[in-house]
Amino acid sequence: MKPSSFIILVLGALLTTFACSEEHEHVAPAIYPQDSVSMMMSYGVNTLISDSGVIKYRIVAEEWEVNQIKQPSKWIFEKGLFLEQFDLSMHVQSYIQCDTAYYYDQNRLWELRGRVRILTKNGLRFSSEELFWDERTHEIYSNKFSHLITRDKELQGNRFRSDERMTKYSVKMTKGHFDKGEIDKSPRDTMSKAQADSSRLRGRQPAMPKRVMTN
Repeated sequence: MKPSSFIILVLGALLTTFACSEEHEHVAPAIYPQDSVSMMMSYGVNTLISDSGVIKYRIVAEEWEVNQIKQPSKWIFEKGLFLEQFDLSMHVQSYIQCDTAYYYDQNRLWELRGRVRILTKNGLRFSSEELFWDERTHEIYSNKFSHLITRDKELQGNRFRSDERMTKYSVKMTKGHFDKGEIDKSPRDTMSKAQADSSRLRGRQPAMPKRVMTN
């Protein structure tokens, strides 16, 4: 499942849960359009969500606000957001966490802020202070310092671009290191014996020293 699909499924299921809860009539003063009042405000959200009878996801948020009056309208997780995905043994496969999150529902854009941390099912670890997730273009990007760690390399840079699965990505203005075994290999290590011999024959042979006779 794509990470974006995972987030939308989790949040959508949770929103449905709240929407289907028992209704209570409340009497309050009239609300005018200029009053920026949220249509939903939830506190202490910590919910497990199942798929086909199997628990697969967990969402944790201290506050979750859905505001359709503000322009643009958005979901607000002012005090942080944490999402987990489990395998069949309830081991964590992937997670996303940040200090603050906004979802602009009309633009289908996620904005994650402050200590953004991601672990994918492929073992990639990502950290930054911001991350945007555009569901329309299926692109993840950040214009702040980002740090990526995989099983065989580590990259750092100030411009990060990736697909939704975080399997194809680029980092600009980079610095980083790769597995030592890859760096230590010389070109001859990757040549066959015949190629190496041919390379030596084509190379310039050193001139033989000549004795110069003077009168």
